[in-house]
Amino acid sequence: MKNDECTIYLIIKKSGWKQKYKKVKGQWTQTTNGTVRKMTAEQFLSHLLPALEAGKASKVIIKVQKNHKKHQKSH
Repeated sequence: MKNDECTIYLIIKKSGWKQKYKKVKGQWTQTTNGTVRKMTAEQFLSHLLPALEAGKASKVIIKVQKNHKKHQKSH
């Protein structure tokens, strides 16, 4: 699976707070409460890596979901 073929969710168990990360047209985006922000790969990792460490203590869920491709019609 490639970076642009999936959406990554970071979910805080206790509160249910969720962030969504997605790579579209070579650019990472972060979506929180409907607000979309562009970010670099380095910024994405700076959000994801601490969450992975916290996940060891069962405080965070990291979920990777494959995107559904839109089928284009042939003409």
